[in-house]
Amino acid sequence: MEFIWVLFAFFCGLGAKLISLPPSIGYLVAGFVLHFMGFEADSYLETLADLGITLMLFTIGLKLNVKDLIKPEVWGGAMSHTALWLVSTVVMIKLIALAGLSYFAVLELEVALLIAFALSFSSTVCIVKLLEEQGEMRTRHGKLAVGILVMQDVVAVAFLVVATGKMPSIWALGLLALFIIKPLVNKIITSVGHGELIPLTGFFLALGSYELFEAVSIKGDLGALIVGMLLASHPKASEINKALLNFKDLFLIGFFLLIGFTALPTWEMLGIALLICLMLPIKFGLFYALLSLLKLKARPAFLSAMLLTNFSEFGLIVAALSVENSWLDKEWLVILALAVSLSFVLTNVVYRFSERLFARYKPTLTQLERSQRLPQDIFDQPCDSPVVVVGLGRVGMGAYQALEQQVGNKVWGLDADQSKVAWLKSTGAQAFYGDAESRDFWETLDLERLKLVMIAVPSVQDVINITTQLKAVNYAGQIAAIARFDDEREQLQALGIDKVFNFYNEAGVGFAEESLAMLQPA
Repeated sequence: MEFIWVLFAFFCGLGAKLISLPPSIGYLVAGFVLHFMGFEADSYLETLADLGITLMLFTIGLKLNVKDLIKPEVWGGAMSHTALWLVSTVVMIKLIALAGLSYFAVLELEVALLIAFALSFSSTVCIVKLLEEQGEMRTRHGKLAVGILVMQDVVAVAFLVVATGKMPSIWALGLLALFIIKPLVNKIITSVGHGELIPLTGFFLALGSYELFEAVSIKGDLGALIVGMLLASHPKASEINKALLNFKDLFLIGFFLLIGFTALPTWEMLGIALLICLMLPIKFGLFYALLSLLKLKARPAFLSAMLLTNFSEFGLIVAALSVENSWLDKEWLVILALAVSLSFVLTNVVYRFSERLFARYKPTLTQLERSQRLPQDIFDQPCDSPVVVVGLGRVGMGAYQALEQQVGNKVWGLDADQSKVAWLKSTGAQAFYGDAESRDFWETLDLERLKLVMIAVPSVQDVINITTQLKAVNYAGQIAAIARFDDEREQLQALGIDKVFNFYNEAGVGFAEESLAMLQPA
């Protein structure tokens, strides 16, 4: 039966990709088709799904900065949205009940509130997958959306504690020792080198943290996220994340298939799920209004709200728990599963047009902008520095240091990692924090003073995003970028980038030139 899952997942995923949809939508369809054909999910598929979610949350933690979570726009946006959404949704449910629809007419206030709560969360799996596919995990709106998702996870854990009566044990206080043993864990990670132990280290840390938190009666997935955040500052965090990437994507196929196995729907249930999805614009409107009031600029507020406009897999957990406790009829589990699946499809389709939608409605959207700016949205452009290196990783820093030796302070660096920028500044580098994938960022600069933008980020999608924004603001200077493969190089050249360096070829050429220089007579 396992091969049947792989077969359907592959062809449905391929079919989705051929019509320019994410493969994850194909996996959802595969789950429903397999269920319709009479197949049932077993513990093997559930284990795969659990592994995928655990690895995903661990890798999210590896890229998170705790300081990002304590910002008012993150915790304030998450908590205030939940409160307003509960009120709005209960009112909508009661209005629909007045129309006489059977599933709504019999709902008591407590049950309506429970359904509203289940629909209040946004999907971590859907949003993170979409951000990774679009190369936007490090953008302003990407970080904001992920931060809000983390705060929603905190609320989710609190609900599970209350609903199940499963309080953390007294031994949970021992988790504070993680901060004490962190130096030891860092030394162990450093000692594993760069080979086959790297992915095994990632599995050990992710699954180990899951089991550790479960042992003290705290949700294991939250443990994987917290430990990932604890280790985010380690130099090998990025390497571990990359090593786990393919494993995580493979295991998450199980999660998407599992949604399809939830239950078989009727046409009436499908109609109600579609009716629930009509409430998604309310979810978007609340997020956008709240983020704007919290002083975000229109574009990141709009894109974050677009990302968060879906329902979460956690809604199914709430529904399943409610059915188990006889708080909710089992038919609602099917309805919510359909609503979650449909919201995934809508988010993945609509978000791909988000930039066009923002450009079209920008005059209206900017009316909610506050005149006061958040500190991270204020950027002072370095004077008399016509060259900028975007992405201060190993390649970017190598380019920056080489240019600095030749042109002095005529070059400056840009990165989306605030902690890295702060460290580089302490070493004397002319480094600045900014989101190069944001049109707002480039619009704050005097582009006539920029003559060359060197894009030194590893993801080809990130390069495409940055170049697209530069062209959108009519940048007239030169653009250089790196690529890992020849097909990526051709793709970037077709986009209009003036010079694309093949990473591996150029490294080989540089190695040969430096080595031959050793043979020259002194």
